[in-house]
Amino acid sequence: MASDGIPRLDDLGDVNGRRVLVRCDFNVPLDRSGGRPVITDDFRIRAALPTIEWLRSRGASVVCASHLGRPKGSPDPAFSLEPVRERLAELVPGVDLIENVRFNSGETSNDPAYVAELIEGIDAYVNDAFGASHRAHASIVGPPAKLPSAMGLLLQREVEVLLGLRDHPKHPFVAVLGGAKISDKLGVVDALLGVVDRLVIGGAMCFTFFAAQGKPIGDSLFEPDQVDTCRRLLSEHGDRIVLPEDIVGVDATGAYATFGTRLPDGAKGFDIGPGSAAAFSDEIAEARTVFWNGPMGMFEDERFAAGTRTVAEAVAACRGFTVVGGGDSAAALAQFRLDDEVDHVSTGGGASLELLELGDLPGLAALRGAPNA
Repeated sequence: MASDGIPRLDDLGDVNGRRVLVRCDFNVPLDRSGGRPVITDDFRIRAALPTIEWLRSRGASVVCASHLGRPKGSPDPAFSLEPVRERLAELVPGVDLIENVRFNSGETSNDPAYVAELIEGIDAYVNDAFGASHRAHASIVGPPAKLPSAMGLLLQREVEVLLGLRDHPKHPFVAVLGGAKISDKLGVVDALLGVVDRLVIGGAMCFTFFAAQGKPIGDSLFEPDQVDTCRRLLSEHGDRIVLPEDIVGVDATGAYATFGTRLPDGAKGFDIGPGSAAAFSDEIAEARTVFWNGPMGMFEDERFAAGTRTVAEAVAACRGFTVVGGGDSAAALAQFRLDDEVDHVSTGGGASLELLELGDLPGLAALRGAPNA
């Protein structure tokens, strides 16, 4: 048992001949354009293989469980795990996969009756679904109350890396945050400002900071109710917060344009500009620890992908310890084919932010309370 009180796989004891339920995060992207869904990225399936193979090599019979998408608590063919089941069988034959746990309304409500159904005939439980461990759902927090339980190798690595950033990073520590809303990341911003040397802000959230500085932002996306919060952050931590110095977007006529940090009426910003991308890259290059979560702009549109691409390349080239916090950042890395160039790509966007903010997750707390813990 580790000092954090979370049981590891070895704490399950002898698993030979035992039936083990492994909660995975197989919420993979699917291309539905051809009628039959096709997995476009099997990263999350492959990420679970070390835990599955650890158990099978010791004689365990493995049953996997996962969600996929957001069905409404009843069976929906659009969210069937059949494509995942086929890919899993190709990668590691002989592993069972039950149907989408969110086909049962008891999953999201943590219904004891559904927990009992999940663990019927099961001898032990392993949580390897980091991306879902910030949810107090039946398949995450239910089994550890009843069965010997442990975290899988993927979940263990996520915890070690992210709590390492929170508790003892090497300095200089640079965090890069993007995305649309500061409100979605306010908790982690406050937590990071307690430990980082520089907090770099890109994405649409920068416009709320500009508004807090009294700068015109045209018709750019921002959060009026968060302006005071951003003003407070700048007042208390302005020496460590790095904002863009130029913006790329469209002018009032819809034409592509580059601006400074004061946008004219009718203009909309969709990416950081080249000067900002260079300045952000300089911050990243000097870091011994980097955490990146959130794109710098609307990178799905090639006109506004340069900022995110430049930051991704800087993170990949950094000689320090580099962590990318899942979600759109991981998707951007994959799009630019840089996902093998960073030290750790988290499998959970929301979960990584919550763990950094709070230092714990419902799924981890449940494992600490398992009967073998």
